[in-house]
Amino acid sequence: QDHPVESGGDSVQAGGSLRLSCVASEYGFGPDCVGWFRQAAGKNREGVATIFVSDGESYYSDFAKDRFTISRDNRKSTVYLEMTDLKPEDTGIYYCGIAVVEGYVCTPSAVGDFGYWGPGTQVTVTS
Repeated sequence: QDHPVESGGDSVQAGGSLRLSCVASEYGFGPDCVGWFRQAAGKNREGVATIFVSDGESYYSDFAKDRFTISRDNRKSTVYLEMTDLKPEDTGIYYCGIAVVEGYVCTPSAVGDFGYWGPGTQVTVTS
């Protein structure tokens, strides 16, 4: 399975919005799960949102629930992360990953169940 490729990261002011894209050429067959994760400098990677590409069922971390939206377009093999009301603490590298562990849990907290990480896209939010 190919690694996904992220794009859409940028430098924005607090309160701004961004839409990240994750293109994964070989997903969409069966109940695969794709997730967005982020890693700030000096911190561990943390989950943001996950989605089942088969039916669109999605899950969010608490900090993302009211501001971020994950969605997918299976015709384009793409998963999006729409981010609004961005805050400086949202700064980091955002990664797309595919659930690969047998019996995976498709939730943002299950970081260890994901792999095939993309190279990431940088999001910087300035105050």
